[in-house]
Amino acid sequence: MNLSLVLTPLVSLLAGILILVMPRLLSTIVAVYLIVVGLIGLFGAGNFSF
Repeated sequence: MNLSLVLTPLVSLLAGILILVMPRLLSTIVAVYLIVVGLIGLFGAGNFSF
């Protein structure tokens, strides 16, 4: 069974939920999100097959 998992939408969904739950951490969450998405883009790890 092949399951294709795209990381960028999952990371953005998690960041959005965290911003809704803890709005004071907005700048930290945005910074972590940008770093993670940048690393995903650099290393081309957009798809994992399970």
